[in-house]
Amino acid sequence: MNINLTLIGQSIAFAIFVWFCVKFVWPPITAAMEARQKKIADGLSAADRASLDLELAQEKAANELRTAKEEAAALIDQANKRAAQIVEASKDDARKEGEKLIEQARAEIQQERVQARDALRNEVAALAVAGAEKILETSVDGKAHSEMLEKLAAEL
Repeated sequence: MNINLTLIGQSIAFAIFVWFCVKFVWPPITAAMEARQKKIADGLSAADRASLDLELAQEKAANELRTAKEEAAALIDQANKRAAQIVEASKDDARKEGEKLIEQARAEIQQERVQARDALRNEVAALAVAGAEKILETSVDGKAHSEMLEKLAAEL
């Protein structure tokens, strides 16, 4: 066999093999590689979008948390102010009630003083009449001398 003929045969067989690979084997391999590249690119872009969405969600959650804390602080402050107002109103009511009770007690004391003074006048008048009867050793008529007794009671 001749080396030239073998070399030509091998060259023809190699060319047929290359043509066969380019025609039937290479397109599915490149299609699979392109599909894989597209899938990887899509996965990377989805990961980037997910990362961006995560950052936005974290910022939104932080803002919501901050807003909730501010609202809670405002509500607590408002409740404290309302509690202070209620306490002050209760103090004012208690003070007014105390003053009212004191005024009632003073009025009762004044009334009792007047009653005691009147009772004392009546007793002094009765004692004066009894003393005058003993001094005069006659009976003093209350009806006849009522004007004098009233004058005496008024002076006492």
